[in-house]
Amino acid sequence: MANTPSAKKATRKIEARTAINKSRRSRVRTFIRKVEEAIVAGDHKLAMEALAVAAPEINRAATKGIVHANLAARKVSRLNSRVKALSA
Repeated sequence: MANTPSAKKATRKIEARTAINKSRRSRVRTFIRKVEEAIVAGDHKLAMEALAVAAPEINRAATKGIVHANLAARKVSRLNSRVKALSA
């Protein structure tokens, strides 16, 4: 348990930051799910639109440190290849 005032403040800051990070991570997962649902439905146009919205969100999460940059790049790349496969 934090005893000093600075440690107590640090605990408050950590809790606030954790809440923000959880929110952002949840938001990214929602956007990814929308792309995947469009892919499963086989709707190329909808999947392209969903990917166009999801890619910047995923990259923003990497910039903010919510996910690793390589993970973000991998997710966008794999989603993009799956969407492209729909048109073929």
